[in-house]
Amino acid sequence: MQTQIASWARDTDYGREADAILRRCVHCGFCTATCPTYQVLGDELDGPRGRIYLIKQMLEGAEPTRSTQTHLDRCLTCRNCETTCPSGVQYGHLVDIGRALTAERVRRPWTERAARALLRKGLNSRWFAPAMRLGQTLRPLLPRAIQAKVPVRRPAGPLPDTRAHSRQVLLLAGCVQPSMMPSIDAATIRVLDALGIGSIVAAGGGCCGAINLHLDDVPAALAQMRANIDAWWPLVESGKVEAIVMNASGCGAMVKEYAHHLRKDSAYAGRAARVVSLVRDVSEVVAPHAGELRQRLKTPVRAAFHPPCTLQHWQGLRPLADKLLADLGFDLQPFADRHLCCGSAGAYSVMNPGMAATLRDRKLAAIAPAAPDVILSSNIGCITHLQSGTAIPVRHWIEIVDEGLRSPAGACKG
Repeated sequence: MQTQIASWARDTDYGREADAILRRCVHCGFCTATCPTYQVLGDELDGPRGRIYLIKQMLEGAEPTRSTQTHLDRCLTCRNCETTCPSGVQYGHLVDIGRALTAERVRRPWTERAARALLRKGLNSRWFAPAMRLGQTLRPLLPRAIQAKVPVRRPAGPLPDTRAHSRQVLLLAGCVQPSMMPSIDAATIRVLDALGIGSIVAAGGGCCGAINLHLDDVPAALAQMRANIDAWWPLVESGKVEAIVMNASGCGAMVKEYAHHLRKDSAYAGRAARVVSLVRDVSEVVAPHAGELRQRLKTPVRAAFHPPCTLQHWQGLRPLADKLLADLGFDLQPFADRHLCCGSAGAYSVMNPGMAATLRDRKLAAIAPAAPDVILSSNIGCITHLQSGTAIPVRHWIEIVDEGLRSPAGACKG
């Protein structure tokens, strides 16, 4: 694609990055075939190619409009288009640039500004945990729409003392997962313990930064990235941990991009690159031990595995995850359109509830013929979102493995 970047952007870091990305695009349109919003709406501007043109026009001097912002907002940032693209267009980085520039030039309606601020501050607040516990206690009395956002609380169970293990890993403190589904972190710690791996949650860590980044507050997101690096660095630098393990693929995808986001920060660029080299999804850590674990998981489970976009498109780990679950003995049932987004996409399901619900229902309709006893995934957003539309249990696969290891019969139940 030929470009003529405007003088105000030409010599900036984001202008040069965007120009290089734009020039790789060859207008082929393969991306539209795998874009969830284009499939639903059929509008060129609600597909990757159309959004690329909007960003190109903006960088070439056209003034963005409220319509520009709406089309960019509708993107789920699933990066399915990147998996499909034969030219290696880094669409995810480009849309980040486009959204940031549009946010500077187009003032959102006050209702949107308020909603985004509330999400940013609320999900990162120390009050989120007690509010979520109260909501879970009162869940049967809540309106159906709010119930859908408040998962049933599962007990975390006892945690082992893993300090004596020679192998140690870091776990992300996170923001919403410990409050919404503490059972996921607890299951991760117990399964790793069963493999002789200890887990450390470093004080001072927190949200990966994705919430702020995708809700128009880049400075706050960068501050959270630096805070996590600071919290982890003593253990990383000393070599006391062999990996930084992520059990939420959305967080893992974000942390794996710390080096990109902090590449111009002289104080953090080197440390960010070192951190990124240590990030592993929990599936990558468990996979070498699948045979060992399978001997202890006697009863197979009929399951459908929904690989989150952040696992399959951002990190390219769907083949590894599929093989791991099969090696663990899960009776995996195939279903159509596994590559498509379920509509969760972090805060997307709150800001774009109509599109999110449509994509969720399409995903569940595709899974239904498989008749699974449980739907597995590996990201809390996907798990919560899918569960809001089905009576079939939706669980993180690590929870089911943990339950199998703790069950006297080695059974895995949904």
